[in-house]
Amino acid sequence: MSGHDHSHAHGAESHQGRLAVALGITLAVFVLQVVGSLVTGSLALLFDSAHVLTDAGGLAMALLAARLMARPATDRRTWGFARAEVLAATAQAAILLAVGLVVLVEGVKRLFNPTEIASTEMAVFGVIGLVGNIVSLLVLSGGRGSNFNMRAAFLEVANDALGSVAVIAAALVIAFTGWLQADAVVAMGIGVLILPRTVKLLLETVNVLLESTPSGLDLAAIREHILAVDHVRGVHDLHVTQIATGLPVLTAHVVVDSECFHDGHAPQMLDALQKCVAGHFEVSIEHSTFQLEPAGHTEHEHGVHH
Repeated sequence: MSGHDHSHAHGAESHQGRLAVALGITLAVFVLQVVGSLVTGSLALLFDSAHVLTDAGGLAMALLAARLMARPATDRRTWGFARAEVLAATAQAAILLAVGLVVLVEGVKRLFNPTEIASTEMAVFGVIGLVGNIVSLLVLSGGRGSNFNMRAAFLEVANDALGSVAVIAAALVIAFTGWLQADAVVAMGIGVLILPRTVKLLLETVNVLLESTPSGLDLAAIREHILAVDHVRGVHDLHVTQIATGLPVLTAHVVVDSECFHDGHAPQMLDALQKCVAGHFEVSIEHSTFQLEPAGHTEHEHGVHH
């Protein structure tokens, strides 16, 4: 016997419009920065434009994921495409990580072999890029905490903005001091800025794909709460996973008093168990499935997980 909430909807919105606007602005910034890198010869500006192109690809993936997330569930895909946001965020984080490492390596090479830089033009194109980044951030800011997909998109544009600031700083240093290595230092700085947040996001999304217990939920505490419900004698095969942002899922086999199956108390048990997991924890588990069992039934099950 089981109990569950049939609704698969969750609080995470797709924000397709925000992503589409940010993608258009990012592509425009990319074109301008490529032109700027050719005019100035700046490595920092060139890598920032490569970073922008990578982010444009990430935003395109985010937009595709947002469209997929809006599709309803079917008999073949019972959760719809809710996990598309996790897959897209994982791909974006992996690409950003690779870009960050490449920037660091190439920056070290340029540090020892600096080239002439047109600092004034470099600053101008850096400002143009920064303005575009700021507009994109304002567009995305309203939905940045909505789901993994929007977090990844906001992170990519924020990294672009930091890259633009760094390019402007390098241009000013070169203009006033003539220290050409500032370009390489800034290029490496862009890489360093990319890595920590990217690794954090990558680890979070990989944990979802590995069906780890969602952050904010303690499986031992959940077990204790279930065992504290009247007439519950044991719990096993307890699993809590996460389909997508705002959609944790719990399944468990619960051993109850045998009388519950004879006195009509089983439906009340299901209500009590669902209320227990939905309201006692930092993350509310709205979608839960319980299999109620009499004592001794465990002996007939295969592969029981405690």
